[in-house]
Amino acid sequence: MSAKNGSIKLVAGNSNPVLAQEIAEGLDLQLAKAVVRRFADMEIFVEIQENVRGSDAFVIQSTSFPANDNLMELLIITDALRRSSARRITAVIPYFGYARQDRKSGSRTPISAKLVANLITRAGVDRVMTLDLHAGQIQGFFDIPTDNLFASPVMVRDIKERFDLANVMVVSPDVGGVVRARGLAKRINTPLAIIDKRRERAGESEVMNVIGDVAGYTCILVDDIVDSGGTLVNAADALLANGAKDVYAYITHGVLSGGAAARIAGSRLKELVITDSIQPTDAVRVATNIRTLSIASLIAEAIGRTAAEESVSSLFD
Repeated sequence: MSAKNGSIKLVAGNSNPVLAQEIAEGLDLQLAKAVVRRFADMEIFVEIQENVRGSDAFVIQSTSFPANDNLMELLIITDALRRSSARRITAVIPYFGYARQDRKSGSRTPISAKLVANLITRAGVDRVMTLDLHAGQIQGFFDIPTDNLFASPVMVRDIKERFDLANVMVVSPDVGGVVRARGLAKRINTPLAIIDKRRERAGESEVMNVIGDVAGYTCILVDDIVDSGGTLVNAADALLANGAKDVYAYITHGVLSGGAAARIAGSRLKELVITDSIQPTDAVRVATNIRTLSIASLIAEAIGRTAAEESVSSLFD
């Protein structure tokens, strides 16, 4: 694989080295030789150990936990590449942290997603590639080209292989996710239901009602992020109470902080399927009802098309 103007260089931070290696293999490339390490006081040091002058550089780095450390790695790697005369720098951010802070949630609160977008741009990134942004309008926070990829083709393929679609119903776990759930339901030609919930405080949710007749169906909850897992557990209980046969969940980003993996493992959820946009923790790996789908081939294809100046959006037609 080669760029239209110059060679491709893939540089990986420490957030998800396994995914970065799989992306490189998908492009039949080697990761660029680079050192990303810490000094004794945890200050980050980066050294690119091969020539990148005139290259089309892609920095693969999710800003997942520890979010601040991984964000700083991304910024410093970008600066190192810019000062090494890379022709173009694309930040490949499978999981864009701070995305949930996309608006003022109250008086005297920040819009941190916009701040992070500004930091990435000012560091010297020319283009951003990310996956299933929490809100599509975050693309507008960047003053540079931004490709928002979708995990739905990977999920659709997996669903078609594992379920009898005649008995499946797609469910949005809240009103805000209806567009995402409707898109998946349309792709697999199944009906749609909605969970009406009220969130009393951050990290907690109370299911109020199920909109739609789910009795007898295998329900698939669809969302972009699972963090504490409380919403999914409550939603599964509500769907089963309304006659659903089984409840599964397909979620792009498995944040799964704190005791979320144990909460999911002890729930009535048949299976939670996440992508590897965030490197799975040990707790996630050992959970018997959590499964991971690889997005490496999807991102590799998008990188290849970007480097060759070809259409990325046609991947999702």
